[in-house]
Amino acid sequence: MDINKLTHAVIGCAIEVHKTLGPGLLESTYEACLIYELNELGLTSKSQHDLPVYYKDTHINAGYRLDILLPNKLIIELKSVEKLLPIHSAQLITYMKLANVSAGLLINFNTIKLIDGIKRFNF
Repeated sequence: MDINKLTHAVIGCAIEVHKTLGPGLLESTYEACLIYELNELGLTSKSQHDLPVYYKDTHINAGYRLDILLPNKLIIELKSVEKLLPIHSAQLITYMKLANVSAGLLINFNTIKLIDGIKRFNF
């Protein structure tokens, strides 16, 4: 599936989760429900995927985890915050670089209209 169709499908799943649950819940709840919706579409995803960090050719176990990874295609970083801040975007961009993944979605479920809480990133 091409990346535009994939991100469109993921956003559709996120909208379904938000429409069903509404804002104000924990990020982990939205993550579990989004994984459910992705699985229903037949999309292979990994939740809380370990993100290795290499520093000067040395593997550093820093404990970073990606909220959701669609292998080699897309990183989905979830938030449930009052508003997205520049640090949230910087976090996702850094994760994309470290994982060598060229597309990412930053989704904040704590909004009235979910579309207002979605940012897409591409390299």
